[in-house]
Amino acid sequence: MLTRGWRRAAATAAALLGNTALAQTWSACNPLLTSGCPPNTALGMTINVDFTKGEVNSFVPSGGTPTYGPDGVSFTVAKSGDAPQLESIFYIMFGRVEVTMKAAPGAGIVSSLVLLSDALDEIDMEWLGSDPNEVQTNFFSQGRPIYTNAQFNPTPHNQAEFVTYTIDWTSDRIVWYVGGTIVRTVHFNDAPELYPQTPMQVKFGAWAGGDPANPPGTIEWARGPTDYSQGPFSMVVRSAVITDYSTGKQYTYGDASGKWQSIRSEGGEINGNLGGAAPISATTSAPPVTTHTASPTVPQGGIIGSSTGPVRTVGPIPSGWVMTSDGKVVPIGSSSTTPPNKGPSSGPASPSGGSGDDTTLATSVVPTAAGNVVPTAAPPLNGAGALRRSGNGLVSAVCAVLFPYLFFLLF
Repeated sequence: MLTRGWRRAAATAAALLGNTALAQTWSACNPLLTSGCPPNTALGMTINVDFTKGEVNSFVPSGGTPTYGPDGVSFTVAKSGDAPQLESIFYIMFGRVEVTMKAAPGAGIVSSLVLLSDALDEIDMEWLGSDPNEVQTNFFSQGRPIYTNAQFNPTPHNQAEFVTYTIDWTSDRIVWYVGGTIVRTVHFNDAPELYPQTPMQVKFGAWAGGDPANPPGTIEWARGPTDYSQGPFSMVVRSAVITDYSTGKQYTYGDASGKWQSIRSEGGEINGNLGGAAPISATTSAPPVTTHTASPTVPQGGIIGSSTGPVRTVGPIPSGWVMTSDGKVVPIGSSSTTPPNKGPSSGPASPSGGSGDDTTLATSVVPTAAGNVVPTAAPPLNGAGALRRSGNGLVSAVCAVLFPYLFFLLF
């Protein structure tokens, strides 16, 4: 029989697990700090996703529930803790990301497009709901809390009109576009120690930086506070075109340097698809609106505030399944739409027959006592789905120790 002290501890752990709001910038396994991290599933191609046709299984939701309609996928913030987003099940190793979208309105509301690596390299575009005419561009390296790289750039009517925003990332430079206008360029030599250069996932969504529960610096940066009675507030993404400038099935880290030359591609080549994206007809570069030194309380990763915590559903594409050019993962030579519960993927490839579209692939995750997350096999998301992970470090360690007791109490 559990003592009253153990009962109280278990209840405290459950409360912490359920209410901790996490920044998106965390890594299930940082290969610069931990050996044996799983490889990153490579995109290795170009996909063109039309969200007006509904969801695709190469992107999975977390932090809330995106909704689909004739304009595309909507990320709606209606109350404290809402932070819906989609994240890719694949990574790109240099490449281009083009997203056509409307930013969300509302004081303190932030719409985010984030490229983020397991090593915590990051490239961002973020739109603040209090200003419909600018976007913040930013980049980070290896999670270092350096906030001098942010810059506000012009983007007229970003809440009223669909605009295509582009991040074009190579080993030599990062270029941000608004429509066909280059609004910012950063060269490797401008910041060699701060330059992001490891495989990135693609994430986008909305959150309330101006939520009264956030740190004052975050609220100030987001130009809050947020008044939820004026909402709901929605970011809408119509489409995404993503090109991986490298090829292969998966990416691994050859050492802990975090340099792009250390990244290995299985079955392909780093920069093997450089120039594979369609040309952009760019107009004259636009000057920045302002430079900005962000408060240290502003989170990297851009999307925080989920009341239930992020759901890690990213995992390998099952063997025998392939990525299509419209961003759907389908079986080879089969009309089945139920993914097999098999081991690690052989990676994306060109389909050789078969069909299938709306299957959601997911990898359950299990928190460890060290606060890391280790992938399990890749079952279909058809019930319990993926385990929720809310908490980090000490909170996860406490929960891992006390969970059996909590389970006994509840069940």
